[in-house]
Amino acid sequence: MVTTPLDLTELLSGIRAKRGYLLPHHGLMAITAPALLEAYDAAYTAMALDDRVLSHHDREFVWLAILIATDEAIATHHIAKFKAAGGTDEEIEVILTVTALALGFESYRFVNKNWLSHLPACDPPAIYQRALRSAARDVSMRLVHMAAAAVFVCKAGWDALALQIVAAYADGVPELDLAEAVSLTMFPGSVPHFVEAARVWRELIVDGK
Repeated sequence: MVTTPLDLTELLSGIRAKRGYLLPHHGLMAITAPALLEAYDAAYTAMALDDRVLSHHDREFVWLAILIATDEAIATHHIAKFKAAGGTDEEIEVILTVTALALGFESYRFVNKNWLSHLPACDPPAIYQRALRSAARDVSMRLVHMAAAAVFVCKAGWDALALQIVAAYADGVPELDLAEAVSLTMFPGSVPHFVEAARVWRELIVDGK
């Protein structure tokens, strides 16, 4: 079937009406692979727009951490969505600090790997968790755990993700909440990273951790 300009206009108008915006790849796929665009839009809608278990506020809280972690400057509409859902400037400060801590996990990993024989009283994972709790301020640790876990998925920090998942369980973060937060990484953080994250989580379960 030949796609006409009218078909393309209708397809793109529907996407714009649903999301409130269009991005360049929408036009490219509409012209070259309209069936792919429809499938992509359906997947994105189910992942990022349809209501699952997280509130709009909590979902956007995690989104902002993901966008910082992936250097995703174009998706500023998530800032507006966070504010519209009741998000505050103080919470954005927490998101920034928590994301920076997660991105800096390499420092904790370095000391844990190389210096413990010289620092027997040092516990880098525990130091990281204390720093995370301090960074949280008045924000719930549930949100902080979800955001940090999502950052680790984006950056392929599998040892850190395992630590974060275990800590999330210890703080009673519901599994479905954590699962939705991690799934938000699929497009900005890559599907292969999401696949690996699922493996890490499954192995923690199998190992009884």
